[in-house]
Amino acid sequence: MSKKSKFQRPAGMHDVLSGNQRYFQKIYNICKNIADFYRFQEIATPILESTELFSKGIGMTTDIVQKQMFTLRTKGGDYLTLRPEFTPGVIRAYIEHGMQNLPQPVKLYSLGPVFRYEHPQAGRYRQFNQFNLEVIGEGNPVIDAQIIQIFYTILKELKIKNLLVEINSIGDNQCRPYYKKLLTNYLKSRESALCSDCRRRLRENPLRVLDCKEDKCQRVVSQAPQIIDHLCEECHRHFKSVLEFLDEIDLPYHLNPYLVRGLDYYTKTVFEIFSIEKEKTEAEGVSSKIALVAGGRYNNLVKLLGGEDIPAVGAALGVERIVNLLKVKSGEAKEKEVYPVFLAQLGNLAKRKGLKLLEDFRKAKILVAEALGRDSLKAQLKTADKLGVKYTLLLGQKESLEGVVIIRDMKTGKQEIVKLGKIVKEMKRRLKK
Repeated sequence: MSKKSKFQRPAGMHDVLSGNQRYFQKIYNICKNIADFYRFQEIATPILESTELFSKGIGMTTDIVQKQMFTLRTKGGDYLTLRPEFTPGVIRAYIEHGMQNLPQPVKLYSLGPVFRYEHPQAGRYRQFNQFNLEVIGEGNPVIDAQIIQIFYTILKELKIKNLLVEINSIGDNQCRPYYKKLLTNYLKSRESALCSDCRRRLRENPLRVLDCKEDKCQRVVSQAPQIIDHLCEECHRHFKSVLEFLDEIDLPYHLNPYLVRGLDYYTKTVFEIFSIEKEKTEAEGVSSKIALVAGGRYNNLVKLLGGEDIPAVGAALGVERIVNLLKVKSGEAKEKEVYPVFLAQLGNLAKRKGLKLLEDFRKAKILVAEALGRDSLKAQLKTADKLGVKYTLLLGQKESLEGVVIIRDMKTGKQEIVKLGKIVKEMKRRLKK
């Protein structure tokens, strides 16, 4: 049992050890390959941004701004915040670098850590990774459908099963104010049945009540007026087109009239993609929804942050949640690193020869394992055996002086001497067989 370290990782943060790195790399590779196909360009924005960028962009009454941001004050008196999500920073970069002058739309993707001060629990961290897509400069509803399609495809490529797409329209500045008035009147008549957070939300932003996960609030919400019944003509037409595009590509979805998302900048289309997982409980058939992707249209954000009146749409994928699904549900056996060759050496001269030899193998793209720090041949052969290599190369003082190396077939035990200058070519020939 290892001794407990004096220093521990901060609450809600996690180390990504080598055993989990392959899951992250698999997700990153699939995301990047699909983004490249659809001609998205990568953008990397600072982890720290102006606090006002997020408070103004996300909304002062959101839980993210009120409760979840990691904010610091610099020595110069500026307030900076660890990004809780990518979109405001990407839009800031779009405006700052004059991307509105590029051919539109501008299609960007981001990948990396985001930070939210939430209660740590299974699958939820205070530092976690997201893959983000943004399409800026296009208001056509076909782009809403394409963003959903791309993320759905990514999850399918990752072999995530039991996917559920929930979608809604939350209107825009033309129709939403009237709906908020209807919703407020309804919720006020049932205020005593709401949780304390939702009673506060009712005063600040009643739409946030629709996003509450408390059972008693959900019971109230289930009878609330639905915004899709009160959309203006333009928002209704836009949403109808999005659904028709999804129907055309046979992408299954569920209309959730109470889906609003937790950020104020959304307009019109909002959506989430879930994985439906069976829970092992005494009650048969109990399922839980794990949110993997969320996003929507945000036509007012560019203007809100100081740019032109430019429409945009985007979404983000939670990497850690998918890693957890891949580990639990994929049934993949732990992959061993496949090293076909092991280099065993004895003595300083052999070590010096071995350093150059390893570089020659790297250039030839042949994976070679080694234990250069060890001198015991027995220990090195034991390591080679554990790795399951096909061949071990034996290089000692005598072989180094003579310019040769011994090839040992680990399966048969047969050994053969080959000149040092020809060993890479010889191993390439053997491994091709």
